[in-house]
Amino acid sequence: MADRDPDTIKQEIDQARDQLALTVDSLAERANPRRIADDVKSGLLKFVKKPAVAVSLAGVGVVTIVIVVRRIRQR
Repeated sequence: MADRDPDTIKQEIDQARDQLALTVDSLAERANPRRIADDVKSGLLKFVKKPAVAVSLAGVGVVTIVIVVRRIRQR
Protein backbone atom coordinates (compact mmCIF):
# COMPACT_ATOMS: atom_id res chain seq x y z
CA MET A 1 0.00 0.00 0.00
CA ALA A 2 1.45 3.30 -1.05
CA ASP A 3 1.99 6.02 1.52
CA ARG A 4 -0.37 8.90 0.87
CA ASP A 5 -0.28 12.43 2.11
CA PRO A 6 -2.86 13.08 4.87
CA ASP A 7 -3.96 16.30 3.14
CA THR A 8 -4.65 14.37 -0.07
CA ILE A 9 -6.66 11.80 1.86
CA LYS A 10 -8.65 14.61 3.56
CA GLN A 11 -9.37 16.22 0.18
CA GLU A 12 -10.58 12.89 -1.23
CA ILE A 13 -12.83 12.36 1.79
CA ASP A 14 -14.25 15.89 1.43
CA GLN A 15 -14.91 15.32 -2.28
CA ALA A 16 -16.61 12.00 -1.55
CA ARG A 17 -18.72 13.64 1.18
CA ASP A 18 -19.79 16.44 -1.17
CA GLN A 19 -20.69 13.94 -3.89
CA LEU A 20 -22.66 11.85 -1.41
CA ALA A 21 -24.53 14.96 -0.22
CA LEU A 22 -25.47 15.80 -3.82
CA THR A 23 -26.67 12.24 -4.40
CA VAL A 24 -28.79 12.25 -1.24
CA ASP A 25 -30.30 15.63 -2.17
CA SER A 26 -31.11 14.34 -5.66
CA LEU A 27 -32.76 11.21 -4.29
CA ALA A 28 -34.75 13.24 -1.77
CA GLU A 29 -36.04 15.49 -4.55
CA ARG A 30 -36.97 12.55 -6.77
CA ALA A 31 -38.79 10.82 -3.90
CA ASN A 32 -40.72 13.92 -2.83
CA PRO A 33 -44.41 12.88 -2.67
CA ARG A 34 -45.65 16.30 -3.79
CA ARG A 35 -43.40 16.24 -6.87
CA ILE A 36 -44.50 12.71 -7.70
CA ALA A 37 -48.17 13.70 -7.35
CA ASP A 38 -47.63 16.75 -9.57
CA ASP A 39 -45.94 14.59 -12.21
CA VAL A 40 -48.79 12.06 -12.15
CA LYS A 41 -51.37 14.84 -12.31
CA SER A 42 -49.73 16.53 -15.30
CA GLY A 43 -49.39 13.19 -17.09
CA LEU A 44 -53.02 12.36 -16.46
CA LEU A 45 -54.17 15.77 -17.68
CA LYS A 46 -52.06 15.40 -20.81
CA PHE A 47 -53.65 11.98 -21.43
CA VAL A 48 -57.21 13.18 -20.82
CA LYS A 49 -56.79 16.14 -23.16
CA LYS A 50 -56.21 13.82 -26.12
CA PRO A 51 -59.24 14.07 -28.44
CA ALA A 52 -60.04 10.34 -28.45
CA VAL A 53 -59.93 10.11 -24.66
CA ALA A 54 -61.96 13.30 -24.17
CA VAL A 55 -64.70 12.05 -26.52
CA SER A 56 -64.76 8.66 -24.81
CA LEU A 57 -65.07 10.24 -21.36
CA ALA A 58 -67.85 12.51 -22.60
CA GLY A 59 -69.68 9.47 -23.99
CA VAL A 60 -69.35 7.60 -20.71
CA GLY A 61 -70.63 10.68 -18.87
CA VAL A 62 -73.69 10.95 -21.12
CA VAL A 63 -74.51 7.25 -20.72
CA THR A 64 -74.15 7.56 -16.94
CA ILE A 65 -76.50 10.55 -16.83
CA VAL A 66 -79.10 8.74 -18.98
CA ILE A 67 -78.99 5.68 -16.72
CA VAL A 68 -79.32 7.78 -13.55
CA VAL A 69 -82.24 9.77 -14.97
CA ARG A 70 -84.06 6.58 -16.06
CA ARG A 71 -83.62 5.01 -12.62
CA ILE A 72 -84.93 8.12 -10.91
CA ARG A 73 -88.00 8.20 -13.21
CA GLN A 74 -88.75 4.50 -12.57
CA ARG A 75 -89.18 5.06 -8.83
